[in-house]
Amino acid sequence: GLLSIDGLGPRPHLQEALRMSVSFAHRSELKHAKRIVVKLGSAVVTRGDECGLALGRLASIVEQVSMLQNQGREMMIVTSGAVAFGKQRLRHEILLSQSVRQALHSGQSQLKDMAIPVLEARACAAAGQSGLMALYEAMFTQYSICAAQILVTNLDFHDEQKRRNLNGTLHELLRMNIVPIINTNDAVVPPPEPNSDLQGVNVISVKDNDSLAARLAVEMKTDLLIVLSDVEGLFDSPPGSDDAKLIDIFYPGDQQSVTFGTKSRVGMGGMEAKVKAALWALQGGTSVVIANGTHPKISGHVITDIVEGKKVGTFFSEVKPAGPTVEQQAEMARAGGRTLAALQPEQRAEIIYRLADLLTDQREEILLANKKDLQEAENKGRLALPLLKRLSLSTSKLNSLAIGLRQIAASSRDSVGRVIRRTRIAKDLDLEQVTVPIGVLLVIFESRPDCLPQVSALAIASGNGLLLKGGKEAAHSNQILHHLTQEALSVHGVRDAVQLVNTREEVEDLCRLDKLIDLIIPRGSSQLVRNIQKAAKGIPVMGHSEGICHVYVDTDASVEKVTRIIRDSKCEYPAACNALETLLIHRDLLRTPLFDQIIDMLRVEQVKIHAGPKFASYLTFSPSEVKSLRTEYGDLECCIEVVDSVQEAIEHIHKYGSSHTDVIITENEKTAEFFLQHVDSACVFWNASTRFSDGYRFGLGAEVGISTSRIHARGPVGIEGLLTTKWLLRGDNHVVSDFSEHGSMKYLHESLPLPQRNAS
Repeated sequence: GLLSIDGLGPRPHLQEALRMSVSFAHRSELKHAKRIVVKLGSAVVTRGDECGLALGRLASIVEQVSMLQNQGREMMIVTSGAVAFGKQRLRHEILLSQSVRQALHSGQSQLKDMAIPVLEARACAAAGQSGLMALYEAMFTQYSICAAQILVTNLDFHDEQKRRNLNGTLHELLRMNIVPIINTNDAVVPPPEPNSDLQGVNVISVKDNDSLAARLAVEMKTDLLIVLSDVEGLFDSPPGSDDAKLIDIFYPGDQQSVTFGTKSRVGMGGMEAKVKAALWALQGGTSVVIANGTHPKISGHVITDIVEGKKVGTFFSEVKPAGPTVEQQAEMARAGGRTLAALQPEQRAEIIYRLADLLTDQREEILLANKKDLQEAENKGRLALPLLKRLSLSTSKLNSLAIGLRQIAASSRDSVGRVIRRTRIAKDLDLEQVTVPIGVLLVIFESRPDCLPQVSALAIASGNGLLLKGGKEAAHSNQILHHLTQEALSVHGVRDAVQLVNTREEVEDLCRLDKLIDLIIPRGSSQLVRNIQKAAKGIPVMGHSEGICHVYVDTDASVEKVTRIIRDSKCEYPAACNALETLLIHRDLLRTPLFDQIIDMLRVEQVKIHAGPKFASYLTFSPSEVKSLRTEYGDLECCIEVVDSVQEAIEHIHKYGSSHTDVIITENEKTAEFFLQHVDSACVFWNASTRFSDGYRFGLGAEVGISTSRIHARGPVGIEGLLTTKWLLRGDNHVVSDFSEHGSMKYLHESLPLPQRNAS
């Protein structure tokens, strides 16, 4: 039913408003909000000592509101703070006048005995309103925006005429591109009756600025109400308690799942009042987000983040999604991963063999789904040719995928629980270091559906839970491949271990789930990887943002090998991250038949050449000079640069490379070994194509990616890179005090032989 206000029954125009407006169902739609009310709680506006304003916070809020107003939105602010601002002014005035009086009366100052007076809130509000408004005016003027003050009381909403007047005034101000700043007139407002507006469920009075903001939002048919206070949002148990989890989306039927804590540090509106006001506004067709406006790290962009649809605070929605939330999926993946890790190695291998069989058995279905993705991509015309190639699946691709999966299954039997070190610490006290899964992996991949079964198989083999986030362009392919993965997992009842994120989750939001995800592995463009590395909050990211691979042709290079290796490195698959991007040639090879052969081969293969600065200086008519020596072309293009020695080649690689894969072509073993030892990259090759840096080619079965980081895993990452270790100590009533100077025991620290590994 319709909510009545103050028990007066629904108003005709309000019924119309409630019928006509529909709130946004998803956060991603908030970017379409045209009319927005920002409610600033007392805790946001005032300093920690509750005396005076938090100027830095206020300035950043004004900046964000101005930015949104200048985008063509209609912004309104409901502000607190007049009382705190007045309190500071009045305290100062009273102390000053008291000190003058005391000095006159006693002839000497007795300031030390003076108590700071208790000030009446209404008087503080009267003294603070003009100052607060002057401050807002001064700040908005910096952004060429005009602000106007409106003071209201509860009575203004009871009187039909007054309410119409208020509505008309606000509409007129918005029409003139003015930001209305609204506050309750605290100079005349009656003292609050505790919880008066919580007695009846259907009653809402303007007891505090939360309910004022909700009433205004509905009255003005606002798209979005942002309520900022000093709490992150709504929690399922009191904030600060051990199990408290922030509720991302709150539905009207969810009140039972929330326990309310105490109210805000200052101000009158506790969280229960905020929820009541929010639900009331939601029923009136206004979307609501409750968030923290005081956090120093996020307050500078909290409002713009909410409007952009980012996961900030609690979003109130009337539409409940069909499936689980991403947080629930991560928890399911963790539980499923633990069950998976507890299986026997043969059982995990069985699941992977089953998935390999399904890839070939269900080939028709997979290719049909992939065809849909390709058609949609071509119709939209958004994907470049290299990405379309990556999106495409074929019978041969599926066959080689299945072979790779069987390879993983065969080599995985001894991965989890392998003892890698045994030490006898003392008599009857033995220590073991064993391999264990990392936990929950989040793999984010673009337009490469073949990545899904590969990564799933590696996660299954290593006993890790897995969250997958694929690109929209491969939605149909990913859906069927995930379905088959879950079918294979069902063989041993661990269906939930691999989850595909289908909600409209932004990658940036996934990267913030540091309590649920242990490792992020991005598979895609260098831009995707850079964005994820930037967005990941406290979660390690394994991968490489660029594949700037070099081939150095030494003076002692073999003519036969040079063109073959360069052609394969550059032309076999130019979009790959392990394709050649910069060709370094020893200066003595310029104007030799070998050099001419290299250039002729690149011309025949239609490779566009960019000249490095030194190479360009040797040429009369040079090809286009390179813009940057640190470029990943990802196409039939490459840079050629000249170096004077193997040492200079190494220095060039260290300065401009990305520590991915670098190659030397030479017949001189001494030069080759010098290059192999001194180049600090994940993969360094002698007389072999850059394209060999790949998990499948290394015999790892498949890879989750190539890592250029220096800790944990480097180069192509297979099962080993998805494991970490734990220490197991087996004793018999041992205590550390026995090993003290006068104790009865001595440390042995003997290395013990490792148990025999399986022949497989």
